[in-house]
Amino acid sequence: MQRSKHAQEVANRFRELVDKAGDSLPASHYEELGLLIEAAIDTALVEQLESLAGKLEKIAHDVRNDAEYFT
Repeated sequence: MQRSKHAQEVANRFRELVDKAGDSLPASHYEELGLLIEAAIDTALVEQLESLAGKLEKIAHDVRNDAEYFT
């Protein structure tokens, strides 16, 4: 999945920054960070889909009203 790959790339970039600063974290923390990032991406996508669904419902309602006008 594209989201998983992107989340892992962000976590890896964060690891690079931590390493460059001379610090370190266990690998499990970076794995968890990747999962948290992926969950955040998923949440943002769901919110966008819900917004789109609301717009589509309004369009469908408007089309029905217009259809009643013309029939």
